[in-house]
Amino acid sequence: MAGGVREVLTLQLGHFAGFVGAHWWNQQDAALCAPTDAKEPPGELSPDVLYRAGRTPHGQETYTPRLILMDLKGSLSSLKQEGGLYSDRQLDASIAWQGKLTTHKEELCPKNPYYLQDLQSAEGVLSSDGIWRVKSIPNVKGPPPFTTATAPKPHVPTEGSIRVWSDFLNVHLHPRSICMIQKYNHDGEAGRLEAFGQGESILKEPRYLEELEDRLHFYLEECDYLQGFQILCDLHNGFSGVGAKATELLQDEYSGRGIITWGLLPGPYSLGEPQKNIYRLLNTAFGLVHMSAHSSLVCPLSLGGSLGLRPEPPVTFPHLRYDVVTAAATIPFPLVPGQSLPDALVQLGGAAAWTPLSACGDPSGTCCFAQSVVLRGVDRAYHTSQLVPGTPLPSPLHACTAGEDVLAQYLQQQQPRVRSSAHLLLAPCQVTPPYPCLFSPSLSRHGLVLDGPPSGAAVESIPVLGALCSSSTLSRTLGDLARDLGKLDVRRWASFMDAGLEQGDLEEALQELGSLAQCYQGADSLAN
Repeated sequence: MAGGVREVLTLQLGHFAGFVGAHWWNQQDAALCAPTDAKEPPGELSPDVLYRAGRTPHGQETYTPRLILMDLKGSLSSLKQEGGLYSDRQLDASIAWQGKLTTHKEELCPKNPYYLQDLQSAEGVLSSDGIWRVKSIPNVKGPPPFTTATAPKPHVPTEGSIRVWSDFLNVHLHPRSICMIQKYNHDGEAGRLEAFGQGESILKEPRYLEELEDRLHFYLEECDYLQGFQILCDLHNGFSGVGAKATELLQDEYSGRGIITWGLLPGPYSLGEPQKNIYRLLNTAFGLVHMSAHSSLVCPLSLGGSLGLRPEPPVTFPHLRYDVVTAAATIPFPLVPGQSLPDALVQLGGAAAWTPLSACGDPSGTCCFAQSVVLRGVDRAYHTSQLVPGTPLPSPLHACTAGEDVLAQYLQQQQPRVRSSAHLLLAPCQVTPPYPCLFSPSLSRHGLVLDGPPSGAAVESIPVLGALCSSSTLSRTLGDLARDLGKLDVRRWASFMDAGLEQGDLEEALQELGSLAQCYQGADSLAN
């Protein structure tokens, strides 16, 4: 990359963010390690943007995410807070003290069975002579080298087997990555981080503020060309307050750097839990208002259909089967074997090419001002028309000579007044275990839609179309959220008051939500 790698530091705040982050890092790791059928490796991958190189006390080279992760006491299961790469196994194996010992043994958490490789065996082994023999692991600039060793058959996660996000995690973490908030519990009904004000107060305490600043300095001092920060943050619980203070800190300390914040909410919720729903509404509203004020871009992400109190049906994808686990996506992008990109896009017709993922409801009747669209996982040989020269062209898309031109022309046809950017990436999304098995049997091993009977092969990778849109759907969504919030008497919710929020804070949040909603009303007039 010209001018050097432009590094990004990722922050994950909350347990649901941990699940999303685990799959995100597994995707990055799979993309870097998986061999490709292309004649040359995709130059689109720049792993040093998100990863950092290091070295353990044993001299073992490491390559770990540039990541700070915050979660609550009891949320890690069998994953150690300090990770496993940098521990001194040889020192741990011997005890210098020769006096009387008393052993207090705590029941171990069940070991995560879903690693594609066991993390301890990947580090090395304690030999019979008491020496810790270190195995090398992939490192340094660019993708790790491939191995020809036969890997054990991976376990496939089932609904009842996953307890915490680390059960999905398949990458090593640096000892400076995990920051535990000990004053609140992950499990149980007592000592929960439920309210925005509680989360805000965490980073007002010197202990946690200094710990976060220390980790920021550790990662950022080694960056040559810091691009900015990516934040994955729970919106529905007290971590929305943690995210608000974290974005404020980053904006104050690192002004001029980009901050993109993904506000994450679980899928559809139950009307049978009114108190939790009120908390979710308040946390979401306060979180969006405060993080929008301190971020370059904020995007809510949810499989639910609404941010407000009235539940809406969850989003659906034709080739995905999930219980429940503005962006938009087509997962997977509907290609059949041997089909060209122009043919696939023409087949979509006038229908929307993607499904909304920002809990903004039905997008029909709304307008988009600007959008950035990425399609990944389509073989370069099928980027343009496969028609024999001289054949009449079915559409203008078939006249394009490059894949990005095909996608750009399609977007121009569908939304001629919208400012669009189009990008094609060769690498597909890898979905091998521990990624959940969500795909219908009508897909091939590479995520292509089969015309005939199911192949029976497990889906290993998929093509995906994704988009970030500045749309008037946000005006409706934020307006609905403000109306629901305006109906509440916050004084009834004592824990929010105890957490330092007052009626004036609610009125200020309502005003800010109204202002944000008005901003996106302009998308209608600008697009027309």
